[in-house]
Parts: sequence; structure tokens; C-alpha cells
Amino acid sequence: MTPACTSASFCLTINDMTGPPPVFLDACVLVNFSLCDTLLRLAEPPRLYEPRWSREVMAETTRALEAKLNWPRGLVAHFEAELRAHFADAWVDGHDHLIDSVGNEPKDRHVLAAAVHSSTPVIVTFDLRHFREEHLLPWGITAVHPDRFLVSLHTQEPELVREKVQQQAEDRNRSLAQLTEILRTTVPEFARVISPLRT
Repeated sequence: MTPACTSASFCLTINDMTGPPPVFLDACVLVNFSLCDTLLRLAEPPRLYEPRWSREVMAETTRALEAKLNWPRGLVAHFEAELRAHFADAWVDGHDHLIDSVGNEPKDRHVLAAAVHSSTPVIVTFDLRHFREEHLLPWGITAVHPDRFLVSLHTQEPELVREKVQQQAEDRNRSLAQLTEILRTTVPEFARVISPLRT
């Protein structure tokens, strides 16, 4: 039996008989490498959700990695190629006709349009102010901070989430405590609940 969610008013049901739920990841969460790594590991088999993004989101992500974080162009290209190889079903296209129909922040309308087009009910983003409830409700979509999203996944599947994050730490030659300290800067509540030092 899946435990009840306690993450404020947000709860993503991940044990539905139809399979893992689709979730749209905004560029602002993909560009943070440690957070992105955590999110994508939770979308690998056994999957807790099905990730979605669009060509515009990926273009924003790769531009930021190169221009703001000084990733070499070759590394950026490798990152995108790995996403295409491992998450071929994540790419959303054909949503341009909806961009003028959604009413959220103009520069992020492509995100909401892609979520609507792909029937994805959740957008994970730091920029919640660009996805106000009055713009999302008509489309049956919720925007949630990555911290609340990850806590919701952990609430429902704590052992699997901890196993995947522990593997992430090992793959990066870090202890779980070191990784949670890094994650604390962006997803502090999630870092707290998975921390080996939690009391």
C-alpha cells in the first residue's frame, strides 16, 4: 500500500495501473546538474515517473550550460545525446499552435503549451510565478517546485528513492552526506528527508 502524501497540497500518484505518470521538467531544473541527475535517475527503470521536455526547453538548457556554467560545447552535445538515447520518449513536439492559447508568462508559454499538448498534468519548475494557478487550472495542470515533487516521490517510495540517490552518490564518488549537502541548496526538504544524518 502506498503511504499517503504529506507534501502540502501536492501529491503525485505513482502507483497507478496505467503506469508511471508523465511529468514535464522545465529548463531551470535540468540546468542544475546534481538536481537533474537525481530527477533523471528517478525516471529510469524502475521508473517513478515519465519525464517530458521540448526542443525549446532543451535549447534553453544547453544554452545555459554553455554560456552560464561554462560547459565545453562537446560536453553539452554529449549531455543532449545521452538524453536522446536514454529518454527517447521524453521529447514533446507539435505544440506551437497552442502557445497563443495559454495565458501564463509569455516567455514560458511554450512550456505550458507542450505540457497541454502531451497531456502532462505536472510541470516541475523553480519559476512558479510564471505558472500561476489561474492559467493552469483550465488545462488541468499543476506546477510544483522540485523540492515538493521529490518529497512526494520519497513519501510514496522511500526505499527506492533512497537506493537511487545512494547510487548517485557512489557514481559521483561522494558519500550520501556530501550529495545531500549539495542538494540542500536547491531542494532542502528533500535533502533533509534523505540525509543519513537525519534525526
